[in-house]
Amino acid sequence: MKNPYIFGYLPFVTIVLFSLTFGVYTVGLSVELFKEIGLYAGMREFLTDMQLRIFLLVIYALLFFMVFSALKLIAGTIHETAMLFFSKDVKGESYSEARGGNVIYFFGSLVSAGGISSINVLAVIFLLTTFIYFVYVVYKLSKFMTISRTVGLIIFEIIVWSVLISTIVYVLLKLYNGVIASLPFLA
Repeated sequence: MKNPYIFGYLPFVTIVLFSLTFGVYTVGLSVELFKEIGLYAGMREFLTDMQLRIFLLVIYALLFFMVFSALKLIAGTIHETAMLFFSKDVKGESYSEARGGNVIYFFGSLVSAGGISSINVLAVIFLLTTFIYFVYVVYKLSKFMTISRTVGLIIFEIIVWSVLISTIVYVLLKLYNGVIASLPFLA
């Protein structure tokens, strides 16, 4: 008997592992920054080095957990909207077919533990895992769609992600420029 929910926990574990690896990197970066600006000695009056690192890890891992959870929610919504427009599968067979891709993210999160010392390596591992997952899902779903519908699904997802990322970057740049412009000593 094959249980379809056997890997149902993988998205949660994957998000936790990615959050921890990104969190560990950010803790190291923060401690170095605190030392440079002279804040580290003051913090050490209240906490030991290990307590400070664990405290920062909990905070950063929680923040990354929220970011990755939101990305998963957004990605799921975008993908299911694309499936609504381009798939003719009314029974939902394609949905269960593509769920096996969660294993790809799980292995990607395990590999990310090896890249804790570099944000570039962590980002490359995350983006490469996402790309492999996307190719796998499109391959699995292609048997439920024609070529034109598959291309439409790919284009739809790329356009929506591009618009979303461009909007976020635009808003962040406007915020940054507004803050910099309001600082009196930089004018």
